[in-house]
Amino acid sequence: MPSAQHPPRLRRPGWSLALLALGHLIISLDFTIIYVALPDIAADIGFTPHTLQWVVTAYAVLYGGFLLLGGRLSDLLGRRRMFVLGMTLYGLSSLLGGLATTPGMLLTARGLQGLAGAVLFPAVLALVNTAFTEGQARNRALTIWAMAGAGGLTAGSLAGGVLTQTLGWQAVFYVNVPLAAAGITAAFALLPADGPVTQGSIDIPGTLTGTTGITLFIYAVAHGSEAGWSQPEVPAAAVLAVLALAAFVRIQARGRTPLMPLRLFRNRSLSGAVVVILVFGLTMNAVPYFLTLYYQDVLGFSALETGLAFLGSTLSITAGSFLSERLIQRLGTRGTLLTGIAVNAAGAALLAPGLHVDGSVLTTLGGVIVVGLGMGCTYTAMWNAAGTGVAEHEQGLASGVASTALQVGTAVGLALFVVVASDGLAGLSGAALRAASVEGMRTALYALGAVMLLAVLPAAKLPRPRPAPGPPPLRTGPSGTTLPD
Repeated sequence: MPSAQHPPRLRRPGWSLALLALGHLIISLDFTIIYVALPDIAADIGFTPHTLQWVVTAYAVLYGGFLLLGGRLSDLLGRRRMFVLGMTLYGLSSLLGGLATTPGMLLTARGLQGLAGAVLFPAVLALVNTAFTEGQARNRALTIWAMAGAGGLTAGSLAGGVLTQTLGWQAVFYVNVPLAAAGITAAFALLPADGPVTQGSIDIPGTLTGTTGITLFIYAVAHGSEAGWSQPEVPAAAVLAVLALAAFVRIQARGRTPLMPLRLFRNRSLSGAVVVILVFGLTMNAVPYFLTLYYQDVLGFSALETGLAFLGSTLSITAGSFLSERLIQRLGTRGTLLTGIAVNAAGAALLAPGLHVDGSVLTTLGGVIVVGLGMGCTYTAMWNAAGTGVAEHEQGLASGVASTALQVGTAVGLALFVVVASDGLAGLSGAALRAASVEGMRTALYALGAVMLLAVLPAAKLPRPRPAPGPPPLRTGPSGTTLPD
């Protein structure tokens, strides 16, 4: 049912947008800031090679699994309330992560960080889409918001390297504590107050089946890619995920107050954007992972050197985000997405041959810059499309649906392309292993660039931009003068 959430326009939009961008930055940073710190965490805490992957997986599973519920609660309980709750969870879980002395404590912290992201992301994106008027104002706001998120994916590697090298791995957790505290304090001064809590019933059966299905699916894909697909828990989780998601769809089609009303997908902009976002997560979100492996395992970079190597990517994503805003004004969201998709695919094809056993940052720089431009351009436009034409009281839910697609795509993409990159590595060591690893990464990059082009089809079906209304036509009056019609 419709929500009572109709927030007023922001009194200090610049500062408010900076706060929302900070929320997005924290979420994005936590995906990649942990990567370069993993070796130090394993050595200090006592993770085995098999259990270390759960430092990444625990975050992804909880984050992806609870996004739909987080989006729905954002619409029902209020976006500022959920923003504050998400920031609070981030601060507490990050403090726990920095204090962790056992694998169990650290994995609990990472899981709670993922839950915090599931609460925070839909609230942040819904606030951007409701507090700024659709059109140029929202396009500008989404550019800043998306730039913070897309840049955070690569800036996380830079920040993780610097913090780990200078202050220790605990700093990649502690850095969130003051940021979260500042966000909570600023929220009450800058974000529009929520109205009364909406008296809308929550779809309990849909919540249970949807959250369980998505969580189990991401778990099966992420765990299977690391531990092996033959592990008994992997196919068991996959079967249960399919059953839960089938029940979820049935409930959504027949329920009176569904968690995710299927009518949302009648909106061509949202439905097309969800597919583009899924493909983007499947492909381009795997690029920072392969670059991290290349810099550390092949070139032998330290954590700090790996972080600095991502500086070019961060800057090019920032430039791509600014470019996206201008392209949206000229070409519309549809044309901008098509352009960004093509640039992403070209960048992957350019980056692949730049990987060499005796390579350097310079041999990858051209591909890194083109990929960054494409990612920044596409990232902004795809979220713009996801919020277009969605009713204000359902913006949180639409944000949850779109971000769930991104997380599912990311999980599947990493699992798929890691298998492609790892083919033929068994039994190798030393120089032979490095050479085969580079060849595998090249193959994976060529493959993900080709898969990215599949996003052209849903992007091409997005609604074309409507022409701006012109002056009213004129008609001729009795004395020969022209009058407005």
